[in-house]
Parts: sequence; C-alpha cells; structure tokens
Amino acid sequence: MAGSEHTETGHGPCASAVSDAVTKALTGALDAIGAGAYVVDEQGCIIAVNARAEHLLARPADDLVGHDAHDLLHRGPQGEPLPRTQCAMRQAFHAGRTAQADEDFFARADGSVLPISWLITPYDIGDHQAGTLVVFHVPERPEDTDPVPEPTAQPLSELQRLALLAETTTRLTSTLDVDEALRRLVALVVPRLADWVVVDLITERDEVWRTVVTHADGDILLPYEDLQGPMPPVSEESPMPLSRALRGVASTLTGPQTYQRTPDSGIAVEQRRLFEATGMHSAAIAPIRSTRAVLGALTLGRADNPAAFAPEDLPLIEDIARRAGLALDNARLYQRQRKVAETMQNHLLPQMPGVPGLQMTVRYLPAPDASQVGGDWYDAFPLSDASTALAVGDVVGHDLEAAAGMAQVRNMLRAYAWFQQEPPSRIVERLDEAIQHITDVTMATMIFARIEAAHDGHWRLSWTNAGHPPPLLISRDGLTRYLTDGHGILLGTQAGTARPDATALLPPGSTLVLYTDGLIEEPGHTLDTGLNRLRQHAAALAHRPLASFTDQLLRRVRPTDNDDDVALLALRVPMD
Repeated sequence: MAGSEHTETGHGPCASAVSDAVTKALTGALDAIGAGAYVVDEQGCIIAVNARAEHLLARPADDLVGHDAHDLLHRGPQGEPLPRTQCAMRQAFHAGRTAQADEDFFARADGSVLPISWLITPYDIGDHQAGTLVVFHVPERPEDTDPVPEPTAQPLSELQRLALLAETTTRLTSTLDVDEALRRLVALVVPRLADWVVVDLITERDEVWRTVVTHADGDILLPYEDLQGPMPPVSEESPMPLSRALRGVASTLTGPQTYQRTPDSGIAVEQRRLFEATGMHSAAIAPIRSTRAVLGALTLGRADNPAAFAPEDLPLIEDIARRAGLALDNARLYQRQRKVAETMQNHLLPQMPGVPGLQMTVRYLPAPDASQVGGDWYDAFPLSDASTALAVGDVVGHDLEAAAGMAQVRNMLRAYAWFQQEPPSRIVERLDEAIQHITDVTMATMIFARIEAAHDGHWRLSWTNAGHPPPLLISRDGLTRYLTDGHGILLGTQAGTARPDATALLPPGSTLVLYTDGLIEEPGHTLDTGLNRLRQHAAALAHRPLASFTDQLLRRVRPTDNDDDVALLALRVPMD
C-alpha cells in the first residue's frame, strides 16, 4: 500500500508532510474504533495508528508510524514478502476505492504471521490532504462460532460499521458550519443505511424545526423542502417515538402503524404526514445530543429497501446521532462566538462621515476564528481646518486586548489630529510617544493621511506610513501605483526617529485604497505576490461603482486560507 519507489522487502522510514497536530487528532479518532486501525497518507506511509493495532501487531506506534505499510506489514500465508502486483489491498489503495477482504496476513514484530480480515476506505486526514483508513481484526475460526441463520437484510459488517463511525467523526468534526455538517451527515447515512433521512433540530428559542428531509434515489440525494419547516412544540408527556427522542429519552424503531392511532400531539400529526408522503415502512429515531443538551432527533427511514430496521441497528444509529450532536454543538458555539465577535468589532469601528465631492466606503471582515476579535481598524473624520483625516491600522494581536488597544489608538489619534494642526508625521510621532506610556499596545502599524481640495480643483493627499502596507492609487483608466513614499517604522519601537511625510495629487475619477495586511498576506507566499494580486484586480475593477469595486476586491483578493481580519477604506475623487 505505497508508492512504487519503495523496495519489495524493505520497510525503512518514509517522508510525510502531515503535521503533529493532525497525527494527534487522527490517533484520537482511531482509538474510538474497536478494531485495529491505522491511516496512511497518499504515499502509503503510516501516519497514525490506534492502540488496538499496536496490540494485535505487537509493535509500538513508533515502530509503525513513518513506515511504508505494504513493506512493513503485508505478507503471504507463510510470512513471505508479498509482491505488490499480488497485493489486493495495495491495488485498492491506488485505485482510491473502498474494498475489503476476509483473509489476508500481516507480519507481527516477532516474525509470526497474523491472519486478518480488513477493510480500507478513502479518509480525509485534514490540512487539505487525502489519506486512506485501514481497519482490520483477527477473524474467528468457523469452529469457534455457532452457525447463524441467514439475515433477511444485509447489515453492515463489523468492519464497515467501525469504518462508518470513524468517517462520521472525521467528516462531521472537520467543519464548523451547521449547514455543511448536516449535508455531510446526510451523505454519510443515505443510501448506506437508509433511503430517507430526516433531521429535526431544536432551535435556541426552544422551537422544533424540521431542517432536513432527503431521499436517496440511487446515488442521487433529493431534498423534499415541502416537508421541511417549523414543527409543533415537543409534548412533555407523549410516549410517541419522535417526542421521546426530542426529549432525549430513548431511541426507537417505529413505522407508519404507530401513527395511525389518534394523535396525542401536533408532532404526531406531522409524523403521520411524513410517513404518508415518503412511503416509509420502517424507521429508526435517535436523539441528537450534545454534552449539554438535546439538540434534536435523527430519523432514518426505509421505503425502497424492503428490509425493516432491527433492534441491533439502533446502537450504530445512536452512535452516529451522538457524533452529529457533538459536531452540531461545536458549530453552533462557533457561530455564536462569531456573531459576538462581529458585533463587538462593528461597535468599535466608526461610521464614516459625509465629505462633499468625495465617495467613501469601508469594509471589515473578521478573522475566520470566531473567538478572535482583531486589532484591524479604519477611520475617517473631519479636521478643524476643513480637511478630512483618513486612517487605517493594525494593532498587534488577535484578542480582546488587541481590540481594546485598537480603540485606544483610534481615539487618541482623533484627539491629537483635531487639536494639533500639524503634518501627519508629527501627529503620529505624538501618538507613538503617548501609547508607550498610557496604553498596553506593544506594537502597531498605521497610515494616517489628510485629504483636502486643492486650489486647481484637484484633491491633495498628505500622509505618513508607520510600517503599514502602502496605499494603492488606481486611475479611472485602470493605471495603478503604490504610494510608497512617507514610509517609516511601526509604532511601539521606541526608536524616537523623525517620521517622513509624503504628498500626492489624486487624478480626477481615481480611487484610493487603504487596507490592512490580511487582504494581501497568504501563508507560503511572498508579500509581493499579494500586492501584485491586489494591483491586478483593482485595475480590472476600476470602472465599477465604488461599493461594487470594494466588495469585488475583497472577494477576489483576500486569500481563502486567510487567518487574519481585514479592514479596508476606499475613496473616489470626482471627475472634472
């Protein structure tokens, strides 16, 4: 199960780009599997292994992780090295498909051969990387078990069940978006376990909402929106299956006959309508719980599949619902934190003044981590000499202290700029001296500028730059240039050096963009890459109305893997 560059018999270390954090997370997920399990990367190198596999193979994790799985483990019945062309597991691995076998052999540390049954399936290992999960166990010998009657349905094998639970954990916990988590849940359970899936969620206002009703027509998933929507309240006394699940009481097998009796609640009426509309003859309903509360209920139903759910199916469905509950709770908490962070940040940032003859717009995008309130900010305000001050800056840090520091710096800047009718450089020098003594801000970058009408009808921009990315000026014809003059060191260095000023005339119809580094910085790329990307898209959008220009610029330029907030101020001067 590895790339063709390895030898047939060697099992030395192989390189892997997977981080320690990903390995740790994978190991935690694998330990929940009740069989031997390990994960390999795209080269077939083992990157995580659970304790059960260590025990079965008599090898500690250190002797497994970092080694080519095929070379280290795969053997013939007598312990002989297994040629790659004869290895069914390796062939399935390279084909990127799910496969299983009832009899194969692994090498143990002592040289003995371990007979195994195995299942492999593609597996998302995080960090935008694909891997493969291998689940194996030692099969029972025929003489060790009593014959069992042939089941009427075709239940999942133990290995398939364990692989499904592992996949459920990985896929649901790797997103913090409620809608995406529900889409992944649906794809996991239909058509694998049922041909209908229904999710009822309890909202934060303690209302029930039928959020998902989806039917699997072969491999095509068809949502039924007319069956979705608000539900009646949960009855505290009803013994009916869905009401009990929404109270977190128990999982239940049910069918349409349960709801043919006189309904005892509005929910029972809706359930009767659901069974009539879907044609389900058998259903399993399980509570969706978090560690703190009941979040809803998961219903799996069968209409096309003639086999009814059996009691032995409930533990698997309960496990899936429990994992869904943890994922949905985390996603809800994330979205709640994000809303709080955005609300706080928006209250800290000011409203823009109206400046006759100038168009001005601002945007703020918070960091993807909802718990982080950033130190990025923008400002514009009138000055006592009838000019207008412009500012954009970034206080070092991504926490409440950075946000508080940002508010302090912005308010102090306003006070100095209003009362001290001096060049921008001198205002920032005074600000730098003050923040070192009366704030907790350690370092910050900023551009402070003033814009005013010139005598010839043009607009004049004067500015100083304290270690910040340079403003971008775009002419109405799409010519661009960065205003790199006036550049000095960032605030908080205590260097005490004089700061430079710079001045430029803004051409009629031109657009000026002030921004923070979250717009252009991208992990693994140079700053020049981001600056060139900003320049290219700003030129292409020069003809757009200012609001559209700003929105499209953010959408096109901000890196998708950005972990920083972005503040942006754009203004456009009038035509002649």
